[in-house]
Amino acid sequence: MNAKIIALANQKGGVGKTTTAVNLGVGLAMLGSKVLLVDADAQGNLTDSLGFHEPDNLPVSLAAVLSKSMLEEPFIPEEGILHHAEGVDLMPGNIELSALEVSLVNTMSRETVLRGYVNAVKDRYDYVLIDCMPSLGMMTINALAAADSVIIPVQSHYLPAKGMTQLLQTIARVRRQINPKLTIDGVLLTMVDNRTNFAKDISFILRRDYGDKLHDFICVKIRHGLNLHIQADLDGLF
Repeated sequence: MNAKIIALANQKGGVGKTTTAVNLGVGLAMLGSKVLLVDADAQGNLTDSLGFHEPDNLPVSLAAVLSKSMLEEPFIPEEGILHHAEGVDLMPGNIELSALEVSLVNTMSRETVLRGYVNAVKDRYDYVLIDCMPSLGMMTINALAAADSVIIPVQSHYLPAKGMTQLLQTIARVRRQINPKLTIDGVLLTMVDNRTNFAKDISFILRRDYGDKLHDFICVKIRHGLNLHIQADLDGLF
C-alpha cells in the first residue's frame, strides 16, 4: 500500500483536532480504507476518545516505541497498536510523550524520529492520521516531518484564526529544511454556527487572508455515534 500520511495540527488547543481525527479516520474506514490513528499528544485525548480511558496505564504507547527507535533497539511494527470496533487501528499516546519530547532535544536526527516509526508501519495502511499536540514543539515538528500533508482545524473565533500565521510559518520552515513534499490540504473550520454574523465574519477573514490554503470544505456527517459534523471534501482531499 502507498499510505497517505496526514497530520492534524494547530498550536491552539480546543479547536477540534482530535474530533476531526476520530471522525475522519472512522469515515475513511467506513469507505473501506485501512486507517491508523496516531495519538501524538501527551494528553492522550484521541486514545481516550476511542474508549481506552486510562492511556497512562497502557503497557505500550507511542512514547515507548519511539524510545526504542531513539535507542536503536528493535521493535515489531505492530507493537502496541490497538484495534477498535469501528474499524480503525490506534497507536495510543499518553503522558510519557512529555518526557520523550524533552529527550528528543539531544537526539540525533531529532526531527525525524516519528517519521522512522511511520515508515515502518505505513505499508499496512491506506491512511495514517497523526493527532498533534496543541503546541509547536518537537513532537509537532516530528509529525510535520513525517506527513505528506496537513489539515489545520480552526475554531471560528478570532484568536484561533489570528494564531494561524505562526503555524503556517512553522509548516513553511519544515517544508524548506526537513520535508520538501509537505503540503497543506486545507484549513478546516470547526464549531461553526452560520446563523451568527460573528462566524460569518471569521470565515470571511480566513478566506481573505489564507484563501490560497483554504479549501472549500463541505459538511459531511460520517459518524452517527458522536452526533458531530466535520467539514471535509473527501473527493478533493483524497
